[in-house]
Amino acid sequence: IVKLNHNELLSYPNTFDQTLFADVDQAFNMGAVAVGATIYFGTEESRRQIWEISQAFKYAHELGLVTILWCYLRNGEFKQGDTDYHVSADLTGQANHLGVTIEADIIKQKMPENNGGFNALKFGKTHKKVYEQLSTDHPIDLTRYQVANCYMGRAGLINSGGASSGESDLAEAVRTAVINKRAGGMGLISGRKAFQRDMQTGAALLHAIQDVYLCNEVTIA
Repeated sequence: IVKLNHNELLSYPNTFDQTLFADVDQAFNMGAVAVGATIYFGTEESRRQIWEISQAFKYAHELGLVTILWCYLRNGEFKQGDTDYHVSADLTGQANHLGVTIEADIIKQKMPENNGGFNALKFGKTHKKVYEQLSTDHPIDLTRYQVANCYMGRAGLINSGGASSGESDLAEAVRTAVINKRAGGMGLISGRKAFQRDMQTGAALLHAIQDVYLCNEVTIA
């Protein structure tokens, strides 16, 4: 998998803008089977990013490549008081919908921790049934709403494992994997939790995540 864009953090002051550093032809000529990209939905630059990645993904599909979108929210107003709506089910669900609409085959999204972002921020369009009938506060239901926004799971959802927090990393990674699988997702991505460890500990964490998806007793809720 070749990731086409990235956040450049050397310019001062830093800006959160995903910039293309590669193109689809380069990935194809390297023998890649897939391309990935990030869009920061909610930023001033997001419309440009949407257009760039839409064109790249269209061409990637013409060449037979799989497309993966890091579908993240990024806006200072999305945090209200002590509540961070960057991980709200309704806002992340809308980002997922936009991502699959521009031809992402797989969506990578942060696991939802709350809901009601549209209502709290008083913008966008939503409906009371989103909160009363289509989801609950249960983490599996919140994640299921993300899956529903990926064309009812036709485009697969993988959730991020999050930053390393120490001794609880293994338990947190397994919990995230169980929630994702039971909600109808297709996987979990784990970077810092595994790769900031020694080889044995990191490998054990990755194997624990794999065991969740291989376990027949962990089923769709």
